[in-house]
Parts: sequence; structure tokens; C-alpha cells
Amino acid sequence: MSTFKAPKGTYDLLPPDSATYLAVREAIAAPLRGSGYGYIETPGFESVELFARGVGESTDIVTKEMYAFETKGGDRLALRPEGTASVLRAALEANLHKAGNLPVKLWYSGSYYRYERPQKGRYRHFSQVGAEAIGAEDPALDAELIILADQAYRSLGLLNFRILLNSLGDKECRPVYREALQTFLRGLDLDEDTLRRAEINPLRVLDDKRESVQKQLGDAPLLRDYLCDACKAYHEEVRELVTAAGVVFEDDPKLVRGLDYYTRTTFEFVHDGLGSQSAVGGGGRYDGLSEMIGGPALPSVGWALGVDRTVLALEAEGVELELPATTSVFAVPLGDEARRVLFAKVTEMRKNGVAADFAYGGKGLKAAMKAANRSGARYALILGERDIEQGVVQLKDLESGEQTAVGMNEIVAELESRLG
Repeated sequence: MSTFKAPKGTYDLLPPDSATYLAVREAIAAPLRGSGYGYIETPGFESVELFARGVGESTDIVTKEMYAFETKGGDRLALRPEGTASVLRAALEANLHKAGNLPVKLWYSGSYYRYERPQKGRYRHFSQVGAEAIGAEDPALDAELIILADQAYRSLGLLNFRILLNSLGDKECRPVYREALQTFLRGLDLDEDTLRRAEINPLRVLDDKRESVQKQLGDAPLLRDYLCDACKAYHEEVRELVTAAGVVFEDDPKLVRGLDYYTRTTFEFVHDGLGSQSAVGGGGRYDGLSEMIGGPALPSVGWALGVDRTVLALEAEGVELELPATTSVFAVPLGDEARRVLFAKVTEMRKNGVAADFAYGGKGLKAAMKAANRSGARYALILGERDIEQGVVQLKDLESGEQTAVGMNEIVAELESRLG
């Protein structure tokens, strides 16, 4: 055992479980790739200011959860707590919005970092797949992203997730609502921290998970009663397009997301099998974010889905993903000459797309066959001195136990046809 352990609130992804994570990432990315989204990767850290401006000064993410540090050169940097601000920064810096085709559609996958109280489904480093469509204000784009996330989850076999949908209004109608909400909150019995938050960003108080706060919010004014006509019409069209695609959602007038940049459409994917950390992903429209970080007006929409949370949701539903075997053929040489011949065969098989492994370390037959069974391979190839003389190799079906001698030159073709 090593003297070192993974830092508190983090985890290592190891085989065989890591194969599930890869499959989940792949399933979320597949519908995006087929819908015009190109892959983007950004650094693991950015300027603190990008997140302070983009995510919001008053959010828990910026005030409590960010890993911020100063470099030797005196720059203030932070490990990225979310993906959108970085992706938008990269797109602006590369002038992607000037290249002609708007919206600029991007997808990404990576690790994000927040200093949180670790619990099941909430870690200090977590993995997300996200998508952003930058530079177009169109209800069809909001609908597309909700439909693609739904498609990704269904392709994994998830059934018991729910989509919550709301509109947060825009710069015309939100200030009116904000004032009404602040007036209401000032009349409640709230602690100083919460009252301070109500002054900076009252919508965040609606998202407070504490029961003492929630039970006072029963009569809080609802944003949907304050939406201007333009926002109402926009939201109605998003709802109609999503419904027409056969995607079921629930209207949740109290849904706000934990980031300041959202406007209009906002949505969350929740799974009731996950206990208190029920959100598996979410997103929305962020029309003002580009200006907040010094760019031109670029209305945009996006989402991020948690890979760790999605894996927990699969476990909660008892969904076993059908993962391809990592090894199809396991080669067992007996003696030095056999080792040389068989290793060359394994190399040839791999070039022909057959997943093959080898008994390394000069194991005897018994230990090597144990390794073959543990590898999950369907076939074992056994080569001894007599086989070399006869120009054959023993092909053993590890499921049925059946063993046949196959000509050394025919073995690759034989395996290709058997493995289909």
C-alpha cells in the first residue's frame, strides 16, 4: 500500500468500473456529434476574474467553492468550477463568432473542481460532458439541446429521470420580478447571510435547500407571473417544440440554477433514485454572459450533464450497460520459441482489429489459463513445442471448453469470422 491517498472528496477511476464512465461519456457525446457540435478543450484553470464575472460574485461557487491560487508571476487563477465561461472565453478569443456560421456549436468533456462538503454524488472533482450553442436567439436551439440530452439518457437505458423546465425572463421583465421577490423576502424570518444574498441575488434564495427557508417560501411571487410578452411567447415555443418531439417535461416555476448568467429558458434533469443530490445535469440560456466577460452580444444556450451522477442514476435503476469485452483472445505460449511465434501472431491480430492479450512473465500453463479466464476473453490460443512442429495452434473456446487445432496461417481469419 502507498503512503499516499487520493485527496479528500476525490476518487480514482479504475477498471473495470472506468469502462462504464467511458461508455456514458460516449453516449452523451454521440447525439451532439450527429447534430453539428464540434469538440473543444480548454485549460483546467482560468483567471479568477472570468468566473467571478461569468458565474457571478454572489454565487456559492465563487464565494465558497472555487480553488483559487496565485501563480509565481502574480496571476490570480482558479481551477475551473464549470465549463460554460471557459468555452465562451475560448470561442471569443479565437473569433469563432466571426467565422460566418452562427450559432457556433461546441461540445466538451472534462474534470471540474469545487471545494464542497463531500457526500455521495457530490465530489470535489467531478466529470461532465457539456454542450454550448453560441450566438443565436432561437427557441428551436433551446429545444434541440433539451431533446439531445433526453436522447443521450434514453440511449443509455435510463427511464426514471425527469426534466424540469422554467423561464427566468430577460433584462426587461426580470428586474420587476426581482423587486417583488426582494420585498417578499424582507418580510421573512431569515438569517443575516440569507438576507444579504436576497439583496445581491434574490433568486438564489429560492434555491436554498434548507427546510426552514423552504417552508417560508410557499407564497413567494412566481417569475412566470411577471414574464413580459416576448419571454412568454419564447418560452411557449420552446415548450411546443420539445413536446412535439415526444419529450416529456414538467413545468417548475421555482426552478433557478446556481449560476447568475441564466436568462429565459432554464432546465434541470433530475433522478429520484439519487437522494438529496438528485440533479444529474442541467442548463439554460445565457444571453448576457458574453458581454459580462467583455465580448459582443452573443445570445447562447447550453447544458452540462454529470458523468458521475449519470453513473449513479444507472446504478439506481439497475441498468447494466452492454460493454464490449476489452479482450477477445488471450494467448498462452509454452516455451521460448512459442513465445516468439505467438507474440508475432498477437501483433498481427491487433492490426486486424482483434482485441488480444498475452500471458506475460513466463507463466506456466495453469497460471496462464487462470489469467485467460480472468481477462474476460472468449478464446484462448495455446502454443506448445509439438504444435510448432505441426504448424498449428490450439484454439480453446473459454465458454464451452471446446478445443480445436487450427493451422497457424489460418488462425487470424478463423478468429475474425468467429468474433464477427
